[in-house]
Amino acid sequence: MAEYGQAVGHGTGAAGGGGGGGSVDVGTAVGNWFTDAGNTISSMPTWELAIIVVAVIFGLFLVRRLI
Repeated sequence: MAEYGQAVGHGTGAAGGGGGGGSVDVGTAVGNWFTDAGNTISSMPTWELAIIVVAVIFGLFLVRRLI
C-alpha cells in the first residue's frame, strides 16, 4: 500500500477516524475502574484498611459539620 500513500498511516496507526487510539466505551471504562478499585482494596494490608476507614469516617463528620 506504500504506492497509494498509506505507508505513514499504517506505520503509526493513525489511519482512520478519531478515538485517540483508546477505548471509547464508557461502560467498560467504569467497569474496569470498579474492578481495579476492588483489586486494590483486596490486596491492602489490614492496617492500611483501618487508616482508610478512619479517614472516611472523619471526612463524613467534617462534611456533616460544614453543612
